[in-house]
Amino acid sequence: MKQLSANWLTEGLIDAEYKKYILLAYLQEVNQHFEEHKLYPFLSDLVYHYRSLLTLKQNKEQVSGHFPKRIEKIDLEKFTIAYERIMHDDRYMEEIQAIVDFAIPKIQEQLNTGAEMYEYVSQKIAIAPIGIIPLQTDEGYLLICNGNVTHTDAYLYRVTVFTDATEKYRAIKTCFLQTYTRSITTTYESIKHDLIQNNRELPNPATFAVHSNYTFPMHETLLPVAKRNLMRFLGAL
Repeated sequence: MKQLSANWLTEGLIDAEYKKYILLAYLQEVNQHFEEHKLYPFLSDLVYHYRSLLTLKQNKEQVSGHFPKRIEKIDLEKFTIAYERIMHDDRYMEEIQAIVDFAIPKIQEQLNTGAEMYEYVSQKIAIAPIGIIPLQTDEGYLLICNGNVTHTDAYLYRVTVFTDATEKYRAIKTCFLQTYTRSITTTYESIKHDLIQNNRELPNPATFAVHSNYTFPMHETLLPVAKRNLMRFLGAL
């Protein structure tokens, strides 16, 4: 899917009807993916655009800062460059305002659809620890059983911490390890034992199994939802 540009609102032709066409085509494509139970990266993309539009609606000065400018005067003595706005607020801000007012409810509607689907997927999967949970849970294994698929995918997971100007966030990164064919003898416990044998650096790893009652697209839906559910599970320990 071609993602909507971060600057779609102010780049190119500033025309309300044209921008509405661009947005509706994008949302139609997003909806097609949602109908296929494919959530990501489309859901997070919608969240980004929705928040950006709300910010622009609250602070119009941020919009004008995106408009292109041309050099009006260069002062070689003071080493400064003066720029002239190519677009004037009165004319173009009306167009921008019309686009923003149209786009916010349209994106919110699609965002609600994605959020409902996320909750549906989240309710269809169960997460459980395999063996005793160690004190250290920031690194371990995540085993995913995807509905009627006849195998279990094993991932190494790591909890990472990153900060912005005001807050600290925790996230989970995963690395695919291998696939195990399901059988009577291939249990979650046997998979955990095999992973320990192949990675002596984690002698007592936290290991969690995620089982889905429904077969979902793995990378677009089940894996990202499973990671978020694991993050919540770890936070509740």
